[in-house]
Amino acid sequence: MTDEKDMVIRVTDKYGDCLSDRTCMNPELKEIQRPKGFVEIFEVDKDTKKLIGKSNLVVYLGRQWLISSALRTPNTMITPTEEEFICWFGLGTGGCPIGDPLNPVAPTVNDTSLDNEIMINASDATCGDYRITPVTGYYKHPFDSVSFEQDADNYNTWLIARVATTIGPSDGNGYNLNEAGLFTAESSVGGYSGVDKFHLYARVTFPTIVKSSSRQLLFIWYLYF
Repeated sequence: MTDEKDMVIRVTDKYGDCLSDRTCMNPELKEIQRPKGFVEIFEVDKDTKKLIGKSNLVVYLGRQWLISSALRTPNTMITPTEEEFICWFGLGTGGCPIGDPLNPVAPTVNDTSLDNEIMINASDATCGDYRITPVTGYYKHPFDSVSFEQDADNYNTWLIARVATTIGPSDGNGYNLNEAGLFTAESSVGGYSGVDKFHLYARVTFPTIVKSSSRQLLFIWYLYF
């Protein structure tokens, strides 16, 4: 009989294959590929209208952080710490090829940042990631709200998070916006800044939206777990 101290019990997660980037081969598990997300962009005026709705991509950096954070155990092989949480929103102009503003290039799982992140607001102290170059100001915007919704595809369990962010009249003006990202950090306090303090969790690219002071945009980011 095997000595008890030499016994090893190995447990594997049957959902692992469904978190890969290929189609799940088990039809019973096909609907539960996680983590993932969906982004809706609205123009807010007297008649709020939806401009865009499309899936995002949770990048490898975000997945690696998620495991470390869930276990509250540091992973020395990655930069994000287990103390971080998803709390900042970023915008960029690198989501479409130059000369083809309506044809976004899909994000990749190896993305670690937006392709060309922009300064969102020059002086709003509720924002974060203050930089001097290339343009002085804040490069991250706080969320308006985070709420939870039931997942009808999974027995109405509470597996969906709804993150709302308003890009107001003084935010992101003069830019051709076509990419956005959710970022983790150790603080969501206004003014929080520093090199290597923010890490990409998910990225989405979309047809270009020209932002001006006369336009207000609402981003609704649904996270599915």
